[in-house]
Amino acid sequence: MNNKQVALGVHPLRFLLWLMIISITMMFAAFTSAYIVRRGEGNWLEFDMPTGMFINSVVILASSATMQWAWFSAKKDEVNRVKTLVIITFVLGIVFLFGQYQVWGELVQNKIFFGGADSNPAGSFVYVLTGVHGFHLVTGLIFLTILLLKAFRYKIHSRQMMAITNGTIYWHFLGGLWLYLYLFLLLNH
Repeated sequence: MNNKQVALGVHPLRFLLWLMIISITMMFAAFTSAYIVRRGEGNWLEFDMPTGMFINSVVILASSATMQWAWFSAKKDEVNRVKTLVIITFVLGIVFLFGQYQVWGELVQNKIFFGGADSNPAGSFVYVLTGVHGFHLVTGLIFLTILLLKAFRYKIHSRQMMAITNGTIYWHFLGGLWLYLYLFLLLNH
């Protein structure tokens, strides 16, 4: 075991990643639990989920696939392919965020607002759940930017997989979290 591993044999960066994922999972578990409890109290507006949420689900699944392909490419020392696939994943992440902006626009058009006198808790929860996920997706884009810089410096390849493995784990987590939120909102609105 080298000095970059904690006593459990886990690299500190991987340990930090798992702590982040656990923390984020707990936060969203609290949000969705609060959603269910608040919904049971009444004064709840039922509305159809914007169709853009389905499109965003397809986009995030596609980005997860390109990220996984980038990981496989790094394993095979195909550095140029890694760069291309990380760029595609990044662009799909931007498309997802733009799609989320469009979803919020659709909510506003349907007079579903966040907070204030004209709002309903149901709409506010949708804004919070999707907004906090969007914030974490921005952190994922920052992670992808770091990966891309490392790829251009040839620091991602079969003998240096930590960064791309952590990036892939986090990106898949964000995709899985989005699918959970989408299905949760679809089934509980």
